[in-house]
Amino acid sequence: MTRDNGSVVIIGGGVIGVASAWYLARRGWKVTVVDRQRIGGACSHGNCGLVCPSHVLPLTEPGAFGSAVKALLTPGSPFRIKPRPDPALWSWLWQFARRCNQKSMVQAAHAIQALLTSGMREYQYLTETEQVECEWQAKGLLLTYRTERELERYESTNRLLTDHFGEPARRLTAEQTVGLEPALKESVAGSWFYEHDAHLRPDKLLQSLRSQLEHQGTEFVEDCEFSQITGMGSSASGIETSRGSLSADAFLFASGAWTPMLSRHLGCPIPIQPGKGYSITMPHPTVCPAIPIIFPEHRVAVTPMQTGYRLGSIMEFSGYDESITPNRLQLLRSGAKHYLRVPYCEPEVETWYGWRPMTFDSLPIIDRSPRWGNVWIATGHNMLGLSMAPSTGRLVSELLSETTPHLDPAPYRVSRF
Repeated sequence: MTRDNGSVVIIGGGVIGVASAWYLARRGWKVTVVDRQRIGGACSHGNCGLVCPSHVLPLTEPGAFGSAVKALLTPGSPFRIKPRPDPALWSWLWQFARRCNQKSMVQAAHAIQALLTSGMREYQYLTETEQVECEWQAKGLLLTYRTERELERYESTNRLLTDHFGEPARRLTAEQTVGLEPALKESVAGSWFYEHDAHLRPDKLLQSLRSQLEHQGTEFVEDCEFSQITGMGSSASGIETSRGSLSADAFLFASGAWTPMLSRHLGCPIPIQPGKGYSITMPHPTVCPAIPIIFPEHRVAVTPMQTGYRLGSIMEFSGYDESITPNRLQLLRSGAKHYLRVPYCEPEVETWYGWRPMTFDSLPIIDRSPRWGNVWIATGHNMLGLSMAPSTGRLVSELLSETTPHLDPAPYRVSRF
């Protein structure tokens, strides 16, 4: 066996797990992907599909903790924290608060940007050269504001992104905004336009990658729940699942928001909180946007896909709550209604929720388990898992194959916790 023709079992069939499978298979690994439910059925399924190199800033911006405290007292806020006696949540919030400063924000942003920039390059390769079908469209991204005050406030953020990260946005007046995107109401204050962002349909991406991988011999096992790692010393030899034992030379846990529940198996703390997001998918309304839009004042995103139209976003820290709350969905509809001439339509094909794997420093974990020499972890991508998936998958394949990584993995080490 060489490092590029061993076997690997990936626990987690979301976009990070499937992208990792893609790059590992390309290097000659024999890959098996298992998921506790269905492949691509959790947070990777109904998100807004934005691929956004512009989103380099972490959530730990100065003043962000004040917003979190306000959310505790505002049940109807798009950003909501459900108060409860959960030590892990309060510890997470404390660590988050400690990082809400300029120095921590900029440091994290550089590590975020490395994955985002690489991710965009990889998507261009996948869609142009590998014929991955995912309704890829490179039309940019609008941040559209209702009030002049909030539009103006973004000026300082744009200056920071321009000067430190080379990610400038073009400021548009109300007239220019509606001229670019006529689906918007003339009452908007204006926009900031990121011309180089893109979007896709997440479920189609997962279907296309899976189809090609299966054709090349990768095995996918659904409804297969992990129970434990087996092995001797520091070497894992297999995993036990609800569908029997699986052995391999290496193992990758790409289990998203569920990963904290596996901490004792992995031999390290995984300080992730599930950040619940919602979406509604429907046909194109009669006046449909052509460009994806985020309405920061209402925390709503709108994505016009080739075969559908999606309202999404919201952030809710309510634990592992599996309910779809009607009033949270209504926030998406009412938020979009402030900005769009025709904000939504019938029928609503799907209402959805997913748990984003949120770390308190906004950085993912891409590292080897400290307990097992041949067990790896790739999780904690916060709200950017789709944008970071190809770069993470490529980095995972390089680390497992012991080749020089295409970007520095140090910021994503689990030992930082």
